[in-house]
Amino acid sequence: MAALIITMDLLDTIVSMAIDLTGALNATDRYQRLLHTFGRVIPYNASTLLRLEGEVLVPIAAAGLKADAMGRRFARSEHPRLDIICNSAEPVLFPADTSLPDPFDGLLSLDKDAFHHIHACLGYPLRLENQLVGVLTAEAKDPHSFDHLEPRLLKAVGALAGAQMQTVNLIEALEQSARRHGQIAADLMRDVQIGTDKQIIGSSPAMVRLRREIELVARSDLTVLVLGETGVGKELVVRAIHAESNRKEGPMLYLNCAAMPETLADSELFGHTKRAFTGAIKDRAGKFEVANNGTLFLDEIGELPLSIQAKLLRAIQEGEIQRVGSEKSIKINVRLLTVTNRDLEREVEKGNFRGDLFHRLNVYPLCVPALRERSADIPLLAGFFSQRMQRRLGLGLVRINTEAMEILKGYSWPGNVRELENILSRSILKASADSPPREPVIVNPMHLGDDLAATQKPARLDYQTSPPPLLSGYTLREATKTFKDR
Repeated sequence: MAALIITMDLLDTIVSMAIDLTGALNATDRYQRLLHTFGRVIPYNASTLLRLEGEVLVPIAAAGLKADAMGRRFARSEHPRLDIICNSAEPVLFPADTSLPDPFDGLLSLDKDAFHHIHACLGYPLRLENQLVGVLTAEAKDPHSFDHLEPRLLKAVGALAGAQMQTVNLIEALEQSARRHGQIAADLMRDVQIGTDKQIIGSSPAMVRLRREIELVARSDLTVLVLGETGVGKELVVRAIHAESNRKEGPMLYLNCAAMPETLADSELFGHTKRAFTGAIKDRAGKFEVANNGTLFLDEIGELPLSIQAKLLRAIQEGEIQRVGSEKSIKINVRLLTVTNRDLEREVEKGNFRGDLFHRLNVYPLCVPALRERSADIPLLAGFFSQRMQRRLGLGLVRINTEAMEILKGYSWPGNVRELENILSRSILKASADSPPREPVIVNPMHLGDDLAATQKPARLDYQTSPPPLLSGYTLREATKTFKDR
């Protein structure tokens, strides 16, 4: 009777997975339902669904793992277990005593920061029509958790899981095609330029809204003004808009308006003719000409000199430019994407920025949220940056312990994502010096150093009108500096 009950339970599970293939679910719900159903067959402590993108496996759903696991990328060349699974035609059950490193060691949410050196590891290569689309893994602390599983059942579940992933991929491809024709709007891409460092990381409501706006404005040809504090990732948003636009096959030219002298700004934007000025030894095309039929990205647009703003306005209004030293007009077809961390409306009031140009640029303003407004994304970003630093330094596993992660989540991040990356880079370097060779590198609160002191120390007082009290909680250097600055 027990065998019959187990068989019926397993049959119900397989039926449930098959029904989900035709259910009206979005991608996230489908993937989480898949892991939930998978757990009814496989007694795992943690499970991960990874999509294959080139030679890299990207987590798209997980159960029983820390949040920062979703921000990591698993290159097949760096993780032999995952590579073995990818190369297999059947589910792979690794021996409990295998010496191969487990890619998820130290990432289980169970027991906080423990490294379990997981004993039971099962991996499914997910294929459809002999094409590898991803990997499904199951991890368990008990080395015998998967011993009783029937190989034919494992194969059937793996086939259904692969079909589920392929169904989602097909739906996403159809939705993307339909969005380009303006027929529907749906969930947007999670990452930009997969496989590079230029990625938009985050699943918080603020980032979901931002991605929707990116997708919406990308398929238009509107001028976009990207706003946000320093370090929030405004350039990534611009590159995402271009990558999703109808101009993506054309060039995207970049110019930092704050990095060029006023005397060169005219030539950089509009080009010049031979002998137009001292040093002009030949004709030269400007950014507008080179970016024709593509996109021009003007960074720090608020720094553009007033003398150049009038010419930029004409280029936008008339769709034509003139090279310095020439009276000939050149027709251009360029989409303009601009970025600033300034309040341009206030700059207009001060007379530092032309009001008519501001309104031409502000056709579709897009505000990138500060990191403090999306603190739920900090573990994902931390995982992403940790893995990147791990590769740069040639380290083994890099993990952030629970206490350190809580400090990161509680910090206000005035420097936003860029500050988070810098602090993690320094912290991982410090932690690596404290770690024995071939052992995991664990980032503890002490490795965060004084960078995050504001989260644990009392606020500094204004000593302009009164002498400072005893500066308890500060180092001698900090106290001396505070006294000198008063």
